[in-house]
Amino acid sequence: MPSQTVTVGSAVGLHARPAALIAEAVGKAGVPVTLATAGGNPVDAGSPLMIMTLGAKKGAEVTVTSDDEAVLADIAAMVERDLDAE
Repeated sequence: MPSQTVTVGSAVGLHARPAALIAEAVGKAGVPVTLATAGGNPVDAGSPLMIMTLGAKKGAEVTVTSDDEAVLADIAAMVERDLDAE
């Protein structure tokens, strides 16, 4: 399954607002996407709560995985952006 490792860009990490925006985008895409931190288990990126359990702070590396490469690229770009600043 294709994956991409990116750096969390949101100033306070993947907390409630960024997690909700990412989960919403995954839901609209309609394909499975997972997120994982180094050494951690992958979580369903369609669930804001599961994203928040990663505890990913700004600058943390997160691996985004999906069979749909366009969706993979979109979600990876979202993780890299400071979604709190938008």
